[in-house]
Amino acid sequence: MSAVAIVDNGGANIASLQYALGRLGVESRLTADAAELRAAARVIMPGVGAASDAMSRLRTLGLVETIRSLEQPVLGICLGMQLLFRASEEAESGAETACLAVIDARVLRMTARSDLPVPHIGWNRLEIGRDAALLRGIEDGAHMYFVHSFAAPAGPWTVATCSYGDRFAAVVQHRNFHGTQFHPERSAGLGSRLLANFLSLH
Repeated sequence: MSAVAIVDNGGANIASLQYALGRLGVESRLTADAAELRAAARVIMPGVGAASDAMSRLRTLGLVETIRSLEQPVLGICLGMQLLFRASEEAESGAETACLAVIDARVLRMTARSDLPVPHIGWNRLEIGRDAALLRGIEDGAHMYFVHSFAAPAGPWTVATCSYGDRFAAVVQHRNFHGTQFHPERSAGLGSRLLANFLSLH
């Protein structure tokens, strides 16, 4: 398979992602170079971190318009998925952080409850709403591993949802942009299947 470019947006968990891709026999490269991102067969925006920090880094590196204009398959993981939206309530100051605006909706802070602490950490079930190549071979009710305090609402872009108190988008797709709120690189065999599906997208 062709090499994968991983966007160096300052996120953590890169080693786990590269290891998961390596187990699939795929070479990956962490990069902040616009030309490398445009030339890659596939691009992944990783998760773990803060939206404001990640967007500040992407703006400093001049990568915002580069990512928005990518035409090959792109996968956002956790925070990387949230960055695909117009804005996030996660912000150092002010009401929200402006994001990539690939999907026209806002990411919201999750509501903590006595029996449902935030961040939402652990395994939870997918509720698949429609067929998608990214979920080929993954059945409704499959368990994936989540770590997050913010979530995107369900909408026309939603492929699968998850319920943790409220229902939120767990898998999204808009044109060539795909996203998972969970971490496929930490979701055992089904997560590996999802990554393999992404690598087979055209």
